[in-house]
Amino acid sequence: MRKKIQKQLPLMETASGHTQEIELDIISSIIDNTPTISDYVLQDLTKGKTIIKHTGADGMSADQVLRSAIVKQLFGFSYVQLAFHIYDSRSLRRFCRIGFADKGFKKSALNANIKCLTKQTWEAISRDLIAHAKNMNIEKGRKVRIDCTVVESNIHQPSDSAQLWDCVRVLSRLTQKAQSAVRVKIIFSDHRRVAKRRMIGIHYAKTNKQREPLYKNLLKYTRKTIGYAKNAQSLLETHPLNIESFILADELNHYIALSEKVYDQAYRRVIQGESVPSGQKVVSIFEEHTDIIVKDNRDTYYGHKICMTGGPSNLILDCQILEGNPADTQLVEQMLDRQQQIYDRYPLKVALDGGFASKENLLKAKERNIKDVCFAKKRGLEKTDMCRSEYVYNKLRRFRAGIESGISWLKRSFGLTRCTWKGFESFKCYVLSSVVAANLLTMARKKMAESA
Repeated sequence: MRKKIQKQLPLMETASGHTQEIELDIISSIIDNTPTISDYVLQDLTKGKTIIKHTGADGMSADQVLRSAIVKQLFGFSYVQLAFHIYDSRSLRRFCRIGFADKGFKKSALNANIKCLTKQTWEAISRDLIAHAKNMNIEKGRKVRIDCTVVESNIHQPSDSAQLWDCVRVLSRLTQKAQSAVRVKIIFSDHRRVAKRRMIGIHYAKTNKQREPLYKNLLKYTRKTIGYAKNAQSLLETHPLNIESFILADELNHYIALSEKVYDQAYRRVIQGESVPSGQKVVSIFEEHTDIIVKDNRDTYYGHKICMTGGPSNLILDCQILEGNPADTQLVEQMLDRQQQIYDRYPLKVALDGGFASKENLLKAKERNIKDVCFAKKRGLEKTDMCRSEYVYNKLRRFRAGIESGISWLKRSFGLTRCTWKGFESFKCYVLSSVVAANLLTMARKKMAESA
């Protein structure tokens, strides 16, 4: 029979001993044993700010911001989910150092504070954690494996018609805002409805003959909309009312420039029949930094190429976010030199994907006193030229395959398939924060295995 009166709950529940809770406790101890990383966060949070008086809410501490960012990447939460789970979960409250009586933090506060952390801060945090792993004998950096992958930007498939529609709807929205911001009437016609119809018609057209007149019509309305936006921008600059007018004019200027590029590339490709080089293309007006990455002459990705260095412990020792689509053969020297910066020495053994293979890269590696260099594809090189014996080559070749599983784990569990943060600087922070979270979890699991 159920009791009618609920027994009073204790002030703090005891630890459950769940595996995930143990992992969080170990990660927490690693952060405590590496105090410099909270100092890096504090520098970002206080940059350009002067504290005059101690009034109002205290806000988030540097330690809380760092721990909240790690929780977000560990569990793949949105900011709404992060705010809820930190407030609701006993183990996450303890991990983020939120007291029993505290209400937690709103999503806007979490977003504003986490976005303050720069790429340089995440890189410094990553290197300090690698140094901690070295001191704990988790990873010595004597044997490494290097490979590249692509992290996609958060954009839709960049067809010319969809991008022209994006230009029309964004410029029309901003022009309408400008019309209400200035007292002078702006000559403007809203072409969003007809532009969307033309975009859908192009999408479902079966032949180029059906598609071309629709494209011409869509290009006409895009050109008109750009003209309206230019008039609105000039009026905002000549009749400024407040600071919002200057911000709106700057925003219009930004999207007008991108829209003209999109119009130009669509006109050249569809009307003039040109093949527009990938370096001259804009694939998104929202994430204009996005690169076109063609992999193995087969798959096309829209994002950025990243080059990773891993060790036998499955820690990611280094992560370089690249601009453009440089060939793998151009990356070997800088990735090896970055290992020297991290460990103050070069590794003894290096295993690389076949795309890095060349005689020049083999010589550069040997000049750095690296004893064994294994390329997954020989590309005309002899095994004995790369390594001390065929046995060592085969062993390193098998070792290299392990980074493929590490990259797959990052993509599946830490969101590296697609970056959901806006802007190139935020893109870099997203990738590096995911790497930091993955390394912390790997180190925690290593310590759990040792104590088992």
